[in-house]
Amino acid sequence: MAQTQQIAAPRAGTEEIGPFTAVDPVVERMRTIRSAWHPADGVAVFNRVYLTVTEEIGHAIEAGTFADRRAAATLDVRFAERYLSVVDAVATGRPAPACWRPLFTYRRHPGVRPLQFALAGINAHIGHDLALAVVDSCRALECSPAELEDEFDRVGDVLVLLEERIREELMPGPDLLEIADPLTHLLGCWSLERARDGAWLAARSLWQLRELPDLAEEFSERLDRSVGLVGRMLLTPLAPCG
Repeated sequence: MAQTQQIAAPRAGTEEIGPFTAVDPVVERMRTIRSAWHPADGVAVFNRVYLTVTEEIGHAIEAGTFADRRAAATLDVRFAERYLSVVDAVATGRPAPACWRPLFTYRRHPGVRPLQFALAGINAHIGHDLALAVVDSCRALECSPAELEDEFDRVGDVLVLLEERIREELMPGPDLLEIADPLTHLLGCWSLERARDGAWLAARSLWQLRELPDLAEEFSERLDRSVGLVGRMLLTPLAPCG
């Protein structure tokens, strides 16, 4: 996918909707997806947990947790739109970005566990989409990434809590997940904190490159491919097939 396509944000009417209800349209889209897909579908597993975190961020915005509610709502909506645009692309036969391709390819693989699907989606969304969403938001708000750092950090804190919940809900019990289980080793190879740090660095880099479109395109494409490689690793089939 070309850089110009990736950085140009899909619009969901954020400006027309009040900043405190701006997340409602993307939440409704995710709820529609949840009702349409089988719960065992790998993308549906990610959608379910992402819906939870989007709802929580929406509640936090309404409650005044964020100092700048408009900035927080813009970042949250632009972030969610990145995922929803991939869903729309795949539904109409267009290719998904490289970072999302493993999840959509292996979404029905019987040897991949639900926790793997969830983490692969989080990897694609944070490792790639979050950086682009920061750039989208900066353009929409006419600000620099530094001015969004507080909102970025607070959204990241919610994502950390989400990852903990995912592991609690989808991780096999301690009697089932032994140290020799390959899933144990896979989980140890990926860190949400490192993914967040990488996303912030990528966002700042893309912002600095915004006047150099060729370099920005190359940077974005390399980011897309590298995140996709990690996603493919996270979706290594572990359970017996058939």
